[in-house]
Amino acid sequence: MMLQQTQVPRVVPRWRRFLDRFPTVAACALAPAAEVIDEWSGLGYNRRAVHLHRLAISVVDDHEGRFPDTLADLLALPGIGPYTARAVRVFAFERPDGVLDTNVARILARTSARSLAPREAQRLADDNVGDDPWAWNQAMLDVGARFCVAGTPNCDGCPLRVVCGWAGAGRPDPDPALGSAAVSGRQSRFEGSDRQGRGRLVKALAAGPVGDAELAAAMGWPDDADRARRVAATVVADGLAVSTGEGLALPGQATDEPR
Repeated sequence: MMLQQTQVPRVVPRWRRFLDRFPTVAACALAPAAEVIDEWSGLGYNRRAVHLHRLAISVVDDHEGRFPDTLADLLALPGIGPYTARAVRVFAFERPDGVLDTNVARILARTSARSLAPREAQRLADDNVGDDPWAWNQAMLDVGARFCVAGTPNCDGCPLRVVCGWAGAGRPDPDPALGSAAVSGRQSRFEGSDRQGRGRLVKALAAGPVGDAELAAAMGWPDDADRARRVAATVVADGLAVSTGEGLALPGQATDEPR
């Protein structure tokens, strides 16, 4: 879940630190949501921390503290979508699924020499898994990250060049990966964005409740209280904060019940 929309170098040290603090699913489930959000702060997309805490509670309450291995049960967990469910099945249980992240989706579109619909892309990923799904998926992820990259692919060094329809045709425009299922687009600018303000607010809340009059300054918009209130409302809606009646606090940190 940390690797969703966050690069590996940023994730690795935080993942180790997170596991030091919450070494088991039960430890995460028993901790207040405020502690999980606090530990996550700085990774971005903080709603993932809320999903992870709710997921841990669900695994403990509904699955006796052990992750399920069926696709249906994994997809029923908070914050788990098709990619993460299959990643858990493949890398934890070595089930024969195809993990369809943006790197793999790009490979499939380019080797097929056309953009793919969601079901078609997933079917291709599943159908091409060999006898060792763990190794096959790791290899595909690595090829997508090292050779079949989004910008200028390194086709000369790519081990899949011999089966790549797009490379074989001379890489004509448009790139079939553009707009193909599961291929990520370019992220919007972070500096000055609502996402930045949300992150600042969550970081401030980790130190204690923030009063209504302090919201705009905490979010970096001291002269735009209307924007601060609007964006703060989305933080509450995502379960990252609760109202104290006088401001906001992390869930479990508030002294009063949320309104």
